[in-house]
Amino acid sequence: MRPSLSWLLAFVPVTAALHFLAPHAHLWVFGAACAAIIPLAGWMGRATEHLAEHTGEGLGGLLNATFGNAAELIIAFAALQHGLTAVVKASLTGSILGNLLLVLGAAFLGGGLRKEIQTFNATAARMQATMLMLAAVALVLPAGFHHLGGAVSPAREDRLSVWIAVVLLACYALGLLFTLRTHRPLFSGTAGETEAVAHGEVWSLRKAIVVLALATAAVAWMSEILVASVEQAARAMGMTELFVGVVVVAIIGNAAEHSTAVLMARRDRMDLAVSIAIGSSIQIALFVAPVLVLASHFFGPAPMDFVFTPAEVMAVLVAVFASAQVASDGESHWLEGAQLLAVYVLLGLLFYFLPASAGHVAPATP
Repeated sequence: MRPSLSWLLAFVPVTAALHFLAPHAHLWVFGAACAAIIPLAGWMGRATEHLAEHTGEGLGGLLNATFGNAAELIIAFAALQHGLTAVVKASLTGSILGNLLLVLGAAFLGGGLRKEIQTFNATAARMQATMLMLAAVALVLPAGFHHLGGAVSPAREDRLSVWIAVVLLACYALGLLFTLRTHRPLFSGTAGETEAVAHGEVWSLRKAIVVLALATAAVAWMSEILVASVEQAARAMGMTELFVGVVVVAIIGNAAEHSTAVLMARRDRMDLAVSIAIGSSIQIALFVAPVLVLASHFFGPAPMDFVFTPAEVMAVLVAVFASAQVASDGESHWLEGAQLLAVYVLLGLLFYFLPASAGHVAPATP
């Protein structure tokens, strides 16, 4: 992680102090926890990169895939334990939207302002777009089952969600096998080299494990505090839980990746920038979301399903379509970045003006 974000680590003790000394100042606690998670997530990503340098390419790719969205996974686990499944679903939706529209758009805009046309691996982008279409289908089907199938028992929707989670995890594993082993030459341009390797600095295995463990523990602690204050903070800000989950929590969990993707685009390393943006969305949709659905049957007061609200499903479909349109040709410029950012702002306005009732799935009608 670059030093520019390291000063935010000061918010870790600030958050702890506010949590214990001013527990009813929910808005301040929430804001401080958000600021604290940003650099901690960056240190987790940096430690994972260094750890991957000691494990070989195949296992290293798996480690990056597993820990790439660890901050979002930890925040979601904390929310599940508090029974905030609507916030969890909203944060998953927001992570997908943020990566496909905000991160990719900012990367295209930032890189395009320095170079007229930038190129990247079109084959990899199209394959990733196809994986995202699978994720979109996985969201549409349960929503259609809930809203069009008549009155059904919650247990049936839970079973459907479990099987969908299993299929998505299997497809994610096949995608890793495809990119890391059977068709690795096709994606040789997407991996790039990490910032650590680029600067000739590789941590020892012990240091990477210690930093990863400490950062993960700190993120878990800050996430617990953040989730405990999110409902009251949302009311204090005059926002719905849906908007806070889709926009605020999602941006916080992905802040480190956002800055890295833009930096890589400014250096004209578009393969890596596109891989960060679209690859992170694939991890959220095909790995993080299914893991949360399965884990919710063992942790938390109620299981989580794949029945998202119509607004969330529509937003993901729009994001997948828009990103696929601009990334399929293997070229980008600043105007495409501005257009993706405009779509993100429009969807953000939609979630801001939606009433609070839109954040909850209504019972199916007979």
